[in-house]
Amino acid sequence: MPVGRAGRPHGIDGSFFVEGASEAEERFALGARLYADGEPAEVVVSKRGSGGRRVIKLDRAVSRGTMFAVPRAELPAPEDGTYYVFQLVGLAVVEEGGRSLGTVVEVHNAPANDAIELDSGSLLPLVEACVREVDLGAGRVVVARGFADDE
Repeated sequence: MPVGRAGRPHGIDGSFFVEGASEAEERFALGARLYADGEPAEVVVSKRGSGGRRVIKLDRAVSRGTMFAVPRAELPAPEDGTYYVFQLVGLAVVEEGGRSLGTVVEVHNAPANDAIELDSGSLLPLVEACVREVDLGAGRVVVARGFADDE
């Protein structure tokens, strides 16, 4: 699960700003383990820079733009009624009334709102007016009528 990426350098000791940093403080605490482009790395410096932005240094050098991630198994369970975006991929999408619309293949982050892409190529907005229910246990997303093309 992505938690940020290496930004511009901060100082001369090899520290750098983390762009798009996760809000979970423990992800960048001293001794925390991240995966930098798929390889493990340990946080050896953790502080705040200008504007309160996260600054870290790892036990090995990484290039600017390197993506940081944590294994999904290390993520805390989401609160009741919430979910991680990656959990939507693979779920069946059905319209209220039972019409099958397909399967979620990707979730797109757009400026106005996120959208789920179905295997049919359809994009549906990830907003309350469209998405009525996300049932991870049943493996489905229920959407309101009128958002998908008629057959």
